[in-house]
Amino acid sequence: MGAMISGRFLACAAALSLTGGVTVARAAEVTWSAPACGKEPAAPTVDSSSVARYNASVDAATAYEKAARAYNACVAGAAARDENTISAQAKARIDQVHQASVAVQQRIAGHFTRLTADLKAGAARFSRH
Repeated sequence: MGAMISGRFLACAAALSLTGGVTVARAAEVTWSAPACGKEPAAPTVDSSSVARYNASVDAATAYEKAARAYNACVAGAAARDENTISAQAKARIDQVHQASVAVQQRIAGHFTRLTADLKAGAARFSRH
């Protein structure tokens, strides 16, 4: 689902960049983090120079796995929330752009309707003579 949301966001961002007044940062220029999740746990190294050190390495790897899974779950949740917020903001902006575009189209269609009626009325008046 994250990929779908990210894809939707990129599509929205691309659409917004076409409006002229909106600047969209490129993915390579953006660094995102989840500060509420704390610091990413560091992966331990395995020391198999002795049985005692190897056993300690197994314990460290087990502790890392637990901490890394918790950290990853926190980051994934934070990312999903941020992606949903960004998507909602982009949708709101797209809705504004769409509404403005529809208003222009309706206004122009109204002008065409009025001009057509006026031209037909003028032509009818002159064709009677």
